[in-house]
Amino acid sequence: MYFSLKDSGAKIDAVMFKNRLRILSFEPKDGMLIRIRGSLSVYAPRGTYSIVCEEMEIAGTGEILALLEKRKQKLKAEGLFDAERKKEPPRFPSTVGVISSPTGAAVRDILNILARRASNLKVIILPALVQGDEAATAIAARIRQANQWKLADVLIVGRGGGSLEDLLPFSEESVVRAVAESDIPVVSAVGHEIDWSLCDHAADLRAPTPSAAAELVSENLTDLPETIMSQAENLLSVMRTRLEKARLLLKPFDPQDMEYRIRAILQPHLIRLDDAKDTLINAMSDKCANLKNRIELAAAVINAASPLSAMEKGFSVVTDSKGKVVTDAAKVNIGERLCIRPLKGKINVVVEGE
Repeated sequence: MYFSLKDSGAKIDAVMFKNRLRILSFEPKDGMLIRIRGSLSVYAPRGTYSIVCEEMEIAGTGEILALLEKRKQKLKAEGLFDAERKKEPPRFPSTVGVISSPTGAAVRDILNILARRASNLKVIILPALVQGDEAATAIAARIRQANQWKLADVLIVGRGGGSLEDLLPFSEESVVRAVAESDIPVVSAVGHEIDWSLCDHAADLRAPTPSAAAELVSENLTDLPETIMSQAENLLSVMRTRLEKARLLLKPFDPQDMEYRIRAILQPHLIRLDDAKDTLINAMSDKCANLKNRIELAAAVINAASPLSAMEKGFSVVTDSKGKVVTDAAKVNIGERLCIRPLKGKINVVVEGE
């Protein structure tokens, strides 16, 4: 294993051979703070020194890893890594924006894959530094420019592999915030599969490598007709299966048998309806007969109390000239005019005597 050891002021190459690696209880990774024991070696043709490591042990958490973990927790608490805010990249974009070094191997890999998989896809290279102190500012600016001018349907932000220090710009807070605020879906493609950055957590999609990012944002047009045919065959197969099931379900309900089945279902209800109808008619007939008898009795009582029934027997009503009924003959004077009213008509008379 060949690697470099560094502190805040210096760096030296180191090597640890296979026979010593076997006894390690951990896997060395970029950014670890370690303590080693070994011997110095010099490579004469170049005049460079290196350390041949015999023993290695973890001495604590490296400053860079500690800084990144602290920053990660801060940004996570603000919700920049929440899955709810992530957007789905379009399946068939018309334009892909690539934010990376224009001369790097990552851009060449992306262009080669896009040309092979989707030759009609438009690609816009947004050049930016991907290493060094000015890289983070450049990357964040390119992301915001792409959104301001709506330059692409999806953005690939990344670079090829490198050391932990090389990838630090993609973990800067300014870059992470620019990725999280982007209205254009962002695919993060930083380093190789084992590399990671805070940009990966904020992006809408993380690709293990730039090449994988190119595959994720492009549908393989060569395979698309075959995929469509396969899906069409699956759809037809499902439709045939469902139609056959429908035929089996409908088979017992042929036209000749339908009437019998419907009658068998409706007949009990029709009988109940007829019985209810007869019961209702009989009840209404009894009710009407009872009411008729009561009306006839009431009419008889009313007729019996009516003055007309007495007048039918020959009785008449006698009134004086003022229309008052005469009930006492002693109060009638001789010569006074009276009116006798039988059941029909009237008779005018003059009183001559008692």
